[in-house]
Amino acid sequence: MPQAANAPLTQTRKDFISDQDVRWCPGCGDYAILAQLQNILPKLNLPLQNYVFVSGIGCSSRFPYYMNTFGFHTIHGRAPAIATGLKAYRPDLSVWVITGDGDGLSIGGNHLIHALRRNVDLKILLFNNRIYGLTKGQYSPTSEIGKKTKSSPQGTVDYPLNPLSLALGVEASFVARTVDTDVKHMGEVFEAAGRHKGTAYVEIFQNCVIFNDDAFHEVSDKDLRENQSLKLVEGKPLIFGKEKNKGIRMNGVKAEVVEFDPASPPSDLLVHHSDLEDPTYAMLLSRMDLPVFPVPLGVFRAIEKPTYEEMLNLQLTEAVAKKGKGDLSTLLNSGDTWVVG
Repeated sequence: MPQAANAPLTQTRKDFISDQDVRWCPGCGDYAILAQLQNILPKLNLPLQNYVFVSGIGCSSRFPYYMNTFGFHTIHGRAPAIATGLKAYRPDLSVWVITGDGDGLSIGGNHLIHALRRNVDLKILLFNNRIYGLTKGQYSPTSEIGKKTKSSPQGTVDYPLNPLSLALGVEASFVARTVDTDVKHMGEVFEAAGRHKGTAYVEIFQNCVIFNDDAFHEVSDKDLRENQSLKLVEGKPLIFGKEKNKGIRMNGVKAEVVEFDPASPPSDLLVHHSDLEDPTYAMLLSRMDLPVFPVPLGVFRAIEKPTYEEMLNLQLTEAVAKKGKGDLSTLLNSGDTWVVG
């Protein structure tokens, strides 16, 4: 019997697991990302057939094969463009883009920027392992300066790109970061992204055990992460550390780390608000990095604004109402025409 409209669907993680063998290197962080996304999708209460996963090229781009949903494995860097076209034509679908630091920020950087600035209702997961894994270990746009790889044997002289600062610079409406070893946190971020209306952009620190192992060990290692990372909690002060005795406050126009007695935290600590229209605060968070600051994890920005497909389809509706339904043959034969003999 069909389920009643608006009734909770009885889908589980098993419904989202495809019949394909998952083929990533043993120990790859992609496994945890896949499992956690399959865990949270049933919570969004959308029919299985309404999901589409679109990927480009790279290890992460095998993702559509492993989801029992519709999907496209497209070409290098072009997943955001193809996903934009799909969402514009089928706004009822939940469209997820799976990309990596190479696919999304190098050859696909331009497509990513414009999807973000247009606020297309896409969920973009960027797997950042600071290396080209599929092509066997060349440096990527997020590799740290001086990184020695097969394509930079003396150390790269490229300054690394900051994925979240880039997104905030083009006014992305939802920007977040998580790490593959913290599955609970990752699930919370994925669910928040899935519920956001507009472009939801999530950077995932993802470990490549073969070509760049322990790239993010400061925030992924259980013994280190409490002192090296900062969990962003809405409406709560920016406090971190195993003893919860460190925080972030402003000193003039600069942020600084302060230590205090956990029983009496300072009243001037920064308080996290992701819903600020002005992205200045979120940008400040995106610039925090080790060794001076902890690495922020969570939702940096989440604001509401009209989506690209809403505005586009409104224009089409208004044009049809004003001028009537178009006829392609009439259009092609209107005005000056030539017959080529």
